[in-house]
Amino acid sequence: MIFVIVSIVVLLDQLTKTLAVKFLQLNTPFALIENFLYFTLVYNRGAAFGMLKNQLILFVAISFFAILFIFLHLKNRQSPVLLKIALSLIVSGAVGNLIDRLRFGYVIDFLDFRFWPVFNLADSALTIGALLLSWELLFNKNAA
Repeated sequence: MIFVIVSIVVLLDQLTKTLAVKFLQLNTPFALIENFLYFTLVYNRGAAFGMLKNQLILFVAISFFAILFIFLHLKNRQSPVLLKIALSLIVSGAVGNLIDRLRFGYVIDFLDFRFWPVFNLADSALTIGALLLSWELLFNKNAA
């Protein structure tokens, strides 16, 4: 299950980023739903919200160790299904953005709701995974 989730999310993330680079102009919004959803290609050299710009080695190292830690955690114990899904989504997002950082030195973002910084599918997987993980840790005694 973990491998399937990670494979699908990373594949979709990389496919959508490839399409964004091919069809969008850098920093030029394209309105998909006027006043709501835009596609705006940006190259993010920082972390969430553009923090810590140009810290590539730091981001690569953190991503690598987080991915390794999560895989070792999942491999060495029985975990509730929701915890496995949450951690799979977090790994998917980390891998998707790590691929960008290693290939380009930045992360490709393109989803723009105007009230939130521009993001991508990997960021969405990370966020959903973190929310599910929080839920599981707060409300399931067997999750920790």
